[in-house]
Amino acid sequence: MAEVARRPIALVTAAVLFLEAPGIVAINAVMARFVKVQSMSLDGMDPDAMYTGTWALGIASGIALALCALVALLAGIRDRRPGRAGRGLLVGCAVVHGILAAVAVGLLGWPAFTFLVVVLGLIVLTLVAYGKESTGTDADAAAGSPKAGEGAPAAA
Repeated sequence: MAEVARRPIALVTAAVLFLEAPGIVAINAVMARFVKVQSMSLDGMDPDAMYTGTWALGIASGIALALCALVALLAGIRDRRPGRAGRGLLVGCAVVHGILAAVAVGLLGWPAFTFLVVVLGLIVLTLVAYGKESTGTDADAAAGSPKAGEGAPAAA
């Protein structure tokens, strides 16, 4: 992949995730309001616990998305791959988007599925674009050049 395209991909990924973070909090706020107004419960659970749990999930998801966006933003600004923790966070975010996309296609329809898959693609593209950097020796090894000390066997 061209090194020129890495930075814009990471920055677009960061922008999309920064926009998605308050969106997920807002969706959970609406769901919490429905739970509160209709006094819903799940298997006899206290409706106030359901209300609080929905808010907590929304806020935690928003913070997680904002952290993923921050990792992508820093990768784009620095034009370097994220650290191990950052890559793990982005991989986790990609997995969650994939699972949500599979569920959303049945429950919410194709537009929600499409959005989630596009975000998944951006996250994966950011991870792949900032994959392992090859050095000259790695490139030579991949091309089939023998490493030092690995010449042709000596004739006996």
